[in-house]
Order: sequence, then structure tokens, then C-alpha cells
Amino acid sequence: MLNLIQNGKRVTIDAGELVGFNVDGHEYIHQKGSPGWRNSDTEMFPIIGPTQEANFRVETVKGVAVQDQHGLLRELNYKLIQQTENSASFMKQYVTGTKVKNSKFPDKSTEEYLSWPYSFEFLKSYNLNERGLTIQFEIKGEEGMPFMLGYHPAFKLHTANPVVITGEKTVSLDQILEVGNRALPVLDCDSLTLSDGKKLKITTEGFGHFMLWTEVSNMVCLEPISFYPYNVQQPQLHTGFQKLKKSGEVFRVTLEVNN
Repeated sequence: MLNLIQNGKRVTIDAGELVGFNVDGHEYIHQKGSPGWRNSDTEMFPIIGPTQEANFRVETVKGVAVQDQHGLLRELNYKLIQQTENSASFMKQYVTGTKVKNSKFPDKSTEEYLSWPYSFEFLKSYNLNERGLTIQFEIKGEEGMPFMLGYHPAFKLHTANPVVITGEKTVSLDQILEVGNRALPVLDCDSLTLSDGKKLKITTEGFGHFMLWTEVSNMVCLEPISFYPYNVQQPQLHTGFQKLKKSGEVFRVTLEVNN
């Protein structure tokens, strides 16, 4: 467990996972052990969305990959590679074809092991600054590797009627609850605000879309995504891939408090 501290802001990180963002005594991150979700944040990579209806298979140029919902990255462990008073960086690495134990087997999946036909490095960095907290994701690997990226943070709710503001549109918690597991899409959007007594603005670079999900009234997940997977049938999930550039790809999410 490590902390980043600056001017009344405290970020708490546990093995690469954002488990706290506290500003002047107000906690914005869903706390583990509270109803709703067992995590505080995670990443969806190299795919987003469920695969059960496709027999847990996803097409790639290099052949069929065995992937469970939201990909195999979350089954790997982060390694701390850098830390200062207000920044920290973590890395996950994967080697082509390595079998990764699937934590959903056997209760929620028929696949004991997952695999991906490409090697990659995935770097997650935190930077606490005057603006707020910036979380950066850098992907390196074989040029042309297909992938999707989603960031899955959960935010603690403090009031009975929180809303999400996206441009001219306001989304209520009831509307998010009604959509259920599919998650409510907010397409072609790189910024939104959670208004819950206090305001938290989420600004993104590289993703392009959001999806909003919760099944409880005490937390909500506001997830930047590169592709909304429920627009296609699961066997066609590969149509949502983008291709990795030779120089890699960088995505950013900034959490900014506006009281």
C-alpha cells in the first residue's frame, strides 16, 4: 500500500489498484468491502465485454484467442517500477501464448486458462498534481496487435440522487441501474462530471467513449472505453479492435475535483 500526497489530496494505491482518492477529507473512490463490487478499479484489456456466447473465443489475425470477460490483463500482477512523493508507475508484462489462470473458472467460466497470441507491456502511471489525479496507460508490443482498452473505476456515492452530466445531457442513477449488466453507453464523449454533493470531473484522452454501470445505490462505475462491446454480437467482438502503433499507444484519465 502506498500513498501520494499533495495539498489536501491523498491517493492510496494497493498493488497498482486505485483504492482511495481523498480530497480535504472527502473520499471519491468506492471502498472494498462495501456493497456493489469487490474492486475499486481495474482495466479491460485486450478486449472489453463478455465472451461466453462466443465460447470464450475472440478472432485475431494470428488466430483465435481464449479470453474471458474484459480480457486477461486483470489476471496478471502489477510490478512497481517507480515511486515519488506524488507519482507512481506499475507494469504488467505478457509473453505470447502464455497460459494465464482464469479466476472465474470453474464457477463462472468453462475456461481454466486464458491466452493471447501477442506479447505486450502495459504501464499504468499515477501523477497527483494541482489539477487533480492523472492516470496514464501506455501499451507497447508488436506493431499491428489488435486491442481494446477500458478503464473501470468505481466511485463512492454520498447522496440519494447523484447524476452524471455529459454535455447537455444528465443521466440519473436510476437510468444506469435500469440498463443493468450491459452498462449505459455514452458514445463520442471524452469528458463527464459526477455530481454527488461535490463534483468530480473525468476527462480522457484516447478512449473516445464511456459506459456507466452499477447494480447498487452506493457506488457507480464511470468507465472510459475505446469500444462499446454490446453494439455487436459476441462472435463479432473483433470488429471493435484497433491496431497498436509501432511506437505504442498512450491513454489518459484525469480526475478533477470541482466543489
